[in-house]
Amino acid sequence: MKFLVLIALVAVAAAAPAKLDEEKKPIEIISSNSEMNADGSYSFDFESADGTKVQESGSQKQVGPKPEDIGTVSKGSYSFTTPDGVVLTVNWVADENGFQATGDHLPTPPPMPEHVVKMLADLKAAGLL
Repeated sequence: MKFLVLIALVAVAAAAPAKLDEEKKPIEIISSNSEMNADGSYSFDFESADGTKVQESGSQKQVGPKPEDIGTVSKGSYSFTTPDGVVLTVNWVADENGFQATGDHLPTPPPMPEHVVKMLADLKAAGLL
């Protein structure tokens, strides 16, 4: 009987959650700034103790033919450090052309074939583009 109790205690101990010292602690914000203006423009940035940096700014812009076609256009960047110590940065723009992100680590499409580039140039020269 004592042996069964001992096995039960070992099973309970093995199933217990990991120690609390492995618990994630909050990351301190080192700096934080924000500005909102009456014309709809804004900006903000912050940096945290783990090296994460974020910045963004935006403004109102006429994005269509009608006066009520006003939208917010924004641009910004963020960077962070990967677990293996590499700092990755993404720069981005969000406007009437959509969201466009760039970064050395992001995949890029292959270059356009020469015949397509020539065809587009010919169409443009002919006024069809």
